[in-house]
Amino acid sequence: MPENILIAIAWPYSNAEIHVGNITGSHLPGDIVARYHRLKGNNVLMVSGTDAHGTPVVLAADKEGKPVEEVYKKYHESFLEVFKGYGITYDLFTSTHTENHFKVSQSMFLALQKNGYLFKQFSKQWFSPSANKFLPDRYVEGTCYICGFEGARSDQCDNCGNVLEPEKLINPRAKTGDGALELRDTEHFYLDLSKLEPDVKKFLKERAPHMRETVLGESLGKIESEGLKPRSITRDLDWGVPVPVEGWTEAGKRIYVWFEAVIGYLSAPIEWAQISGRNDAWRDWWTNPKAKQYHFIGKDNIFFHTSQWPAELMGAGSAFMEIFAGEPVPLTLPYDVPANQFMNLEGQKISGSRNWAVWGLDALSRYDADALRYYLTINMPENKDSDWDWNEFVARNNNELVATWGNLANRVLSFCFRTWDGRVPDVDLKALRPSDLSLLSAIDEGFESVGSELEAVHLRAALQEALRLASLVNQYLDQTAPWTTIKQNKAEAALTIYTALKAIDSLKILFAPFLPFSSQKLHEFFGYETPLFGEQFTEDVSDSLGTHKVLLYRPSALSGGSSNPKDVSRPAVEAWKPSELKPGAKLNEPKPLFKKLEEKIVEEERAKLGR
Repeated sequence: MPENILIAIAWPYSNAEIHVGNITGSHLPGDIVARYHRLKGNNVLMVSGTDAHGTPVVLAADKEGKPVEEVYKKYHESFLEVFKGYGITYDLFTSTHTENHFKVSQSMFLALQKNGYLFKQFSKQWFSPSANKFLPDRYVEGTCYICGFEGARSDQCDNCGNVLEPEKLINPRAKTGDGALELRDTEHFYLDLSKLEPDVKKFLKERAPHMRETVLGESLGKIESEGLKPRSITRDLDWGVPVPVEGWTEAGKRIYVWFEAVIGYLSAPIEWAQISGRNDAWRDWWTNPKAKQYHFIGKDNIFFHTSQWPAELMGAGSAFMEIFAGEPVPLTLPYDVPANQFMNLEGQKISGSRNWAVWGLDALSRYDADALRYYLTINMPENKDSDWDWNEFVARNNNELVATWGNLANRVLSFCFRTWDGRVPDVDLKALRPSDLSLLSAIDEGFESVGSELEAVHLRAALQEALRLASLVNQYLDQTAPWTTIKQNKAEAALTIYTALKAIDSLKILFAPFLPFSSQKLHEFFGYETPLFGEQFTEDVSDSLGTHKVLLYRPSALSGGSSNPKDVSRPAVEAWKPSELKPGAKLNEPKPLFKKLEEKIVEEERAKLGR
C-alpha cells in the first residue's frame, strides 16, 4: 500500500543567494528522500518556498535602497534557477507573500486564540527616537548576555542558539545606524508555549525511535533545562502577514515571521492543490493520521521545528480546520525532523559578506549538477559539521564518482555496443554461472540495504552502500576479464557482459535519488523511453497581492504520475526494484557520464575565496 510522504523543506530568507551549505543542509537531502519514495511508488509531495517576510528581508531592502517586494522577488527567482539547476524537484516552491499563505497563517492565529493559547502583553523593546520607530529582532545587535557573542540579535543568539530577552542585550546598537536607542513598552500577542509543554515532551518521546540523537538531544535537553516559555508572535513592522485583530494592522503590527513561516509547510500544499485543480488534495498529507511528514532543516532551526511548530499544531487542534474549512479535524504532526549540521568551507565558517562561500549558481556554471550533488551528499553534515574542501572535491569526483561508477558504466556499455552491434548479448539466462548469479544476488540485495538507509534518512551511508555495490561489479569484471575472454570464447564473454549490464541497470536505480541527471542518461543508453523522473517547470500565479512565480513538478509515468501537469494523482508504479533487462534488447550509443577534473582547479577556486 503506497504511503503518503510530505517532504517539507526549510524556507530560505529572500535576503541572500543560495550557497552549497544551504543546499546540503536541507534542499538536497529532502530531494534525495523524495526521489527515493517516488521510485517506490509512494504518494510524495515536496514543498518549500521563499520566506519573503521578516526583518532580514527588510534590512536587505534598506541596504539596497529598493522596495521590499522588489528585493524579495529578485532573490525568489534566483532560488528557482538554483533548484532547477540542481534538480531539487519541488512539487511546489512558492512564497510566503501570497493571499493563500496569509489566510492559512491568520487561520492558525485565530485557532490558537480560540483555544486559549494566545494572550496580549506589554514588553520592552528597543526604540529609535531618530527614526521614530521600534526596531525588532535583527534591526538590533549587541553582546549576548548568556555566551558573550558580540553579534547577537535582540531576540536570538546565533552562536549559542538561545532565545533572548531584548532588554537584557549588552551594548545594543541599531544595524541601520539610527542613533541612540531606548527601551519602550509595546504590546504584542504571545503564544503560551508553557501550557503545551507536556504535549510537546510526549510528542518528542514518541518520535524518539527514528529521530536523530542530535535533534532529540537538543530538543528535550532545552525543554528539560529551560522549559517552554511564552513567546511573542507579533512584531512592530509594516511588511508581513497582517494580524487578524481589529486595529493591529493599522497600528503597524504584523505576525512575527518565526510563527508564520513554518506555517508554509501547510499553506504550500494547500496552494499546490489549488493550482492543480483539486482543492482538497492537500488533505492526503495533512488530515491523514497515517501520512508521514519529514521536515528538512539546518541545526539552527531544530528547536523551532521539534518543539514550537508541533506546539502550534497541537494548540490549534481541530479549530484550524473548523476556521479554515468548516470541518473540525485535527492536523497531522511531523513524523521526523532529520536536521543537518553546518557545512563549513576550507576550515572556516561560510560567510556571504566576506564572499567565503561556494555559491550555488556560480558552481553550476563550471561543474555538472551530479558532480556537485555527489560531493554534497558524500560529505553531508548529518551528525556533525562537515567541510567543503576543493582538493577533496576533485579527489572524490575523480577517484569515486568517475573511477568507481562512471568508468564502470561507460566501459561495459561501450564494449557491448561495439561488440554486439548495439544490443544486449542474447544469452540463455539458464546458462548464467554461479559467479554471475552471486553478483546479481548481491546487487539485488542493494534495494533493501540502500533502501533501509534512505528510509532512515542516512543519506551518506546509503550513497556509500551504492558505491560499494558498484565496486563489486568492478571486482567481478577484474576476475572475469571479458575483454580478454572474448578472444577465445565469445559466449563466455557474453554471459559476463550481460551480467554486468544487468547489475549496472539495477545500480542506475540505486544511484538515481543521488545522481538523477546521469542516471537518466544511463537509463536512455539502455533504451528505455519512459523517464525515471518527471520534469520541472515554472508558472505565474496571480492573486490579490499580485503575481508570483512558482516552481512545479510534473511526475513521470515511471515514478508515479501522468503527463498532465494539472493531474495531482500519484499512481503507484514500483520502480525501486532489480533490473529486468532482456537479452537482445537494443541499446543506444553510450557516452561518458562524468568528467574528470584537473588538479589545477583547486588553487583556481581557492583564489576566488574572500575576494
